[in-house]
Amino acid sequence: MNKVLLIGAGGREHAIGKALKEGGAKIYAVMKHKNPGIARLSEDYIIGDHNSVSFVKNLEWVKFRKVDFAFIGPEDPLIRGMADMLEEQGIPVVGPKKNAAIIEGSKEFMRDLMKKHGIEGFVDYYVFTDAKRVEEFLRAYEKPFVIKPVGVTGGKGVWVMGDHFHTKEEGIAYAKKVIEEKIGGEGKVIIEEKLEGEEFTLQIFTDGKNLKGMPLVQDFKRAYEGDKGPNTGGMGSYSMENHLLPFMDEKDYAKAMKILEDIIAAMRREGRIYKGVLYGQFMLTAEGPKVIEINCRFGDPEAMNALSILKSNLVDISWSIIEGKLKEKIEFENLATVVKYVVPEGYGTKPLKGEVIKIREDKIREKGALLYYASVDEKEGKIYTTTSRSLAVVGMGENLEKAERIAEDALQFIEGRVFSRHDIAKSSMIQRKIEKMKKLRET
Repeated sequence: MNKVLLIGAGGREHAIGKALKEGGAKIYAVMKHKNPGIARLSEDYIIGDHNSVSFVKNLEWVKFRKVDFAFIGPEDPLIRGMADMLEEQGIPVVGPKKNAAIIEGSKEFMRDLMKKHGIEGFVDYYVFTDAKRVEEFLRAYEKPFVIKPVGVTGGKGVWVMGDHFHTKEEGIAYAKKVIEEKIGGEGKVIIEEKLEGEEFTLQIFTDGKNLKGMPLVQDFKRAYEGDKGPNTGGMGSYSMENHLLPFMDEKDYAKAMKILEDIIAAMRREGRIYKGVLYGQFMLTAEGPKVIEINCRFGDPEAMNALSILKSNLVDISWSIIEGKLKEKIEFENLATVVKYVVPEGYGTKPLKGEVIKIREDKIREKGALLYYASVDEKEGKIYTTTSRSLAVVGMGENLEKAERIAEDALQFIEGRVFSRHDIAKSSMIQRKIEKMKKLRET
């Protein structure tokens, strides 16, 4: 039986751990707070900084090679070189090395790579390190634009004109702030053209050469219903029983896959062999899919959509990635999925930390939903909020309406100073998206 070192403490890692366990693995987890879902799956676990390369390097499991391979969930340890360290210690890893994880670590690198290799799905972009120069540029720029820190901000640093700011003055002020306060850790800001369309996520498994796609997912970043409020790590998501999305077809999927294939190939040509999970965040526009960002791991919540219906064995997939033999077909159930996150009051601005959440797991199971714990802390049998997302419920059904109803019904069995977005995957919302894309493609 495979012994797997699982790194990370969120809902994504709970989903990964569950799939690995179902694949026959014994889990040994490292997490910065006690996620009760991961703890229950594990043979053993250690509470500590799972982002710290030096902390993980000094664990007995690593020093004495007591595990067969590692699966790294979050982006931070990958960007810092966790995979490099583990492989130097003789432990193979599902997750890219530092020189490949830069695809998420630097939005500038990602855009430069696409431009250099002539990869489709490209958007106009401009990078600045000087606050005065970015102000001069934006005063003369006549198109709607998006402001992004070049470094990693967990999905919370992006400002879109018309959504997060409404005047050029507001945009200039934020772009200067990104540089002056080094938001994202770089002191660099990237200005991109604003895209019109619908966002979607395509996640893949890859061994550095072969790619296997997963069902398409659409997630919801904004904190409040009606897609209002601040950006978050993601309030929920859905996927369809045919593994497409209501406003997309097979051709759109194929184009997005081709973009990801070209990105992996371009990295390989530059000596950056990418092994693990990668996800592309795209905008489906009137001209086809365009890349918003590329990330070096599963999405969260999107991992829960895909892994909840994975038919193939994740342990076998992991070894195929590690050994460069990812050639077998990977299968998923033909079910729709809906993820709804439960988050602390104030999440997105000033989240309440240390509040007790009561969860009736038996009732959630009776409704046919799955429960994934995320950024909570379990102490003396009680579940407490942290400053991030608390837990998620997943509904699965033969169509989206049934999956949404199951997820929604499960929410009533979670109590505390928390909230959710109840509008995620509602039929009225989906219809608006279909009509929006139809109108865009007709013009």
